[in-house]
Amino acid sequence: MPLSFRPARAGDVDTAVPLIYSSGPDAFDYVFARPDRTSAQDFLRHAFVQGGGQFGWRQHTVGELDGRVVAVGTLFGGEANLGYMLAASRQILAFFGPGALPVIHHGLQLERIICPPPKQTLYLAHLGVAPELRGEGLGSQLIAHFLERGRQAGLPMAALDVSVANPRAQALYERMGFVVQAERTSDLPGVASHRYMQRAL
Repeated sequence: MPLSFRPARAGDVDTAVPLIYSSGPDAFDYVFARPDRTSAQDFLRHAFVQGGGQFGWRQHTVGELDGRVVAVGTLFGGEANLGYMLAASRQILAFFGPGALPVIHHGLQLERIICPPPKQTLYLAHLGVAPELRGEGLGSQLIAHFLERGRQAGLPMAALDVSVANPRAQALYERMGFVVQAERTSDLPGVASHRYMQRAL
């Protein structure tokens, strides 16, 4: 079942955001979920529709099957780190108001586990496939699409992070040529340690 890929649109919010969230629910919840007030997906919807930064629709690509969005992901490099940090701070302040400070603090804590990528590296993130279609090769197609874009851009290296609690995803990445470079131990409640993986382009 071959996917067709296109840039995401703001109107994809209802299908894209649950897939983005599925790429790291524990990490998203640690930063953005506020008990009895708002869920992580509430913030992700806000940021996606806003369009800017690493959570915005402009940065995402979707994969369609028979016109239905069934996969999503984003790619960027370390050159975007400062711009993404500023965009995320603005979105957090706009969404959480006076409660923004703990959210920003949790985000900075998470960056010790899932670090901003280095420059000249194609970093893959927010990789999600519709649950009922997992195991059908769609994740491989999504990653292959991004790797080809990295090669066309002339980048030397691709990278991603994977939770140690998600061995199925790590097995997929290893089949795609990624190799674990480091494991970052987590002491954050509810957030597993993560492995940083790379492969040459």
